[in-house]
Amino acid sequence: MLSGSLNVHVGSPDAPILTTMDCGACAGEMSIIEDRDPSAYVIAAEPTHLLAIHQSILWDMVNASHEFSKNLLIVLSERVRSHNRFMADSFGNLQKYERHATTDALTGLSNRHAMEEIFPREVSRCRQDDQPVSLIMIDVDQFKSFNDKFGHVAGDRALSAVAHVLQKQFRPRDLLVRYGGDEFAVLLPGVSAQEALAIADRVRQAVSGSTESSSDSLIQVPVKVSMGVAELDKQATYEALLRAADDALYRAKHAGRDTVSN
Repeated sequence: MLSGSLNVHVGSPDAPILTTMDCGACAGEMSIIEDRDPSAYVIAAEPTHLLAIHQSILWDMVNASHEFSKNLLIVLSERVRSHNRFMADSFGNLQKYERHATTDALTGLSNRHAMEEIFPREVSRCRQDDQPVSLIMIDVDQFKSFNDKFGHVAGDRALSAVAHVLQKQFRPRDLLVRYGGDEFAVLLPGVSAQEALAIADRVRQAVSGSTESSSDSLIQVPVKVSMGVAELDKQATYEALLRAADDALYRAKHAGRDTVSN
């Protein structure tokens, strides 16, 4: 390219611009060498002057000049390096998007999408190992009223604080997620319903500030939670476990809130 600039589109001329090539760059050399149809479309972004070299002339120059061959190899190597950089950047972006797709932006916990992938797999593993597994559904009491009184910014901060307390209360092997809105869920592998009830009540007290440890409480803000506990029946499915925990949470909410039910 002697002057101007070229836009590169992959797959179709109507595809988004992948990159823009400036004066001095070369285009089309890969297609000439491989003798294949182009995989990219190179379109002038402005009035542009090009030096076009036919395939036969290119190979005559390669055969006639060692310096030309070396220069062509350098150009092709740089193109490969550029493609590798682009693929590495794309892979990094893909990983970032996948991480964001399974992570709740507000609390940093895994989200419902991750839950739907991980929880059933862990439930199946516990069933195969003949281990108990319990699920706790957690709901922040009267959160809408909290938002109305203190504002949505304070509401977000409260949810983040609840998530922080929950993370400190459960074991590293327990699977804690933000289920959505003001709800959380935690799967406890190897834990029976009776044990889960005791754990849930301890966590409820920590969130409400009823424990002696103020570092693990939200005593500064009036936040309380209701919790529903269910254990997987041996012949039941993960979906049945989820419904049972959700039903238990419903009973806790209608029993006066700030309580645990099974």
